[in-house]
Amino acid sequence: MMKLYGYWRSLATCRVRIALALKNLSAEEVSIDLMQGAQHGELYGSINPQAVVPSLIIDDGPPLFQSLAIIEYIDETHPEPPLLPGDARNRARVRGLAQIIAADTHPLIVPRVRGYLENVLQVDEAGRNRWIEHWTMQGLQSVEAHLHKESEDHRFCHGDTPTIADICLASQVFGAQLFKFDTSSVPRVMQIFRECMKVPAFERSQPLKQPGAPVQSAH
Repeated sequence: MMKLYGYWRSLATCRVRIALALKNLSAEEVSIDLMQGAQHGELYGSINPQAVVPSLIIDDGPPLFQSLAIIEYIDETHPEPPLLPGDARNRARVRGLAQIIAADTHPLIVPRVRGYLENVLQVDEAGRNRWIEHWTMQGLQSVEAHLHKESEDHRFCHGDTPTIADICLASQVFGAQLFKFDTSSVPRVMQIFRECMKVPAFERSQPLKQPGAPVQSAH
């Protein structure tokens, strides 16, 4: 049995949710309301001392944490369909594309960073939104530039089946859409995103289709 601790609008949780869906795996989801500070509570602190989501518990074992580590565990223990290419060079490329989003982009816009901007640095809402837009779009534009170096004949970031790169790309586009950012500067990213959304695992894993999500999200 698997238990996934996350939040409906958490992009990192979204990544794990997509991976599970692609593998046809189910997990009980436990909502940790990031906007209400539930991640700092004693109960969740015993699961993930970093106070971030997601965390995945399998059969009462020790929690797994960090979305890419969880996804690679899922891929190694349930190898079909594979989420990484078969050879080392291409695996490195796919991991690199994924990390542009998961390591260099998304961490700059998470609630704890936005809270620091607001509460410590006294940045107003307009300023925080400019910050979020800047880093979100810079990350997507970096992925766009890498994608343009490769053939555009492929359906996804690397070939014609989804990989962890597509999971990360889609999650960040979901975030851009939640904030209603203009994504016209990343046409190849959006082309791949549209292909992702034809795959049921991506479509049903998007934030606004999760329990607790509002009809229309506010920032």
